[in-house]
Amino acid sequence: MQHEEVVQITPLVKRITAGNSSVFTGPGTNTYIVGKEEDLTVVDPGPALSDHIEAIVSCSSNLSRIVVTHTHPDHSPGVSLLQNKVDIPAYGLITETTKNQDTSFKPEKMLTHGEVIEAKDHKLEVIHTPGHASNHLCFLLKEEKLLFTGDHIMNGSTVVISPPDGNMQDYLDSLNKLKEYDLENIAPGHGELLPNPHSVAEWIIKHRLEREEKVIEAIKEVTKGNPDTLVEQVYSDVDAALFPIAKWSLEAHLIKLQNEKKVVKEGNQFIWKDT
Repeated sequence: MQHEEVVQITPLVKRITAGNSSVFTGPGTNTYIVGKEEDLTVVDPGPALSDHIEAIVSCSSNLSRIVVTHTHPDHSPGVSLLQNKVDIPAYGLITETTKNQDTSFKPEKMLTHGEVIEAKDHKLEVIHTPGHASNHLCFLLKEEKLLFTGDHIMNGSTVVISPPDGNMQDYLDSLNKLKEYDLENIAPGHGELLPNPHSVAEWIIKHRLEREEKVIEAIKEVTKGNPDTLVEQVYSDVDAALFPIAKWSLEAHLIKLQNEKKVVKEGNQFIWKDT
């Protein structure tokens, strides 16, 4: 995937990938330009990288609005840089637990689930998908049944769920929610287009629940534990270098089990309830 190259991925959508590849971002953050020639929508201007913003601006002189999937540092800080060059409004969502994430992001208005953003040749339906972040939104391009998933679904890796803003039960519920929509492809925040969106969502749910079973097995074996003591057993199939990241999702699994009254928390220990 070429950084800063404008790639036409569908008749209505161009993609520009930022040069911020890393263990978290894979090949880099995808920015999408939606629309043919006029009244264009920018999805996720990405990180605050001047080269990336230049590539977005040079793509067209008819940018009309910005929409943001969530306010993590690789998705929304580019908004203010882009607005310095093009005077267009930005829309997204800020919640109580996300208000300190990207303080430069000042949406013209907050988007709500089910709302439709109408442009000259395209409509984007807003789908609230909390889990990776409480303010996470996906956008459904009605004309192409294409879903912009930000970090809700990525191509090439599973998504980190980091409490307290990240929530495992919300994430699973949000994945199930996507199965109610008529979808043909996923345009993820990282990686290439993904076909068969419903199958992708189902696979992720299955994978997360299998991981939860490993959490349950591990904690039953030792009767109590926390992300530090359980990570090696629960993520035995993962490179140990990734354990610091895996611990966040492990904590999210433990909190889900706590909410289901399967474990109780005392101090920093989660204890299996032998029911």
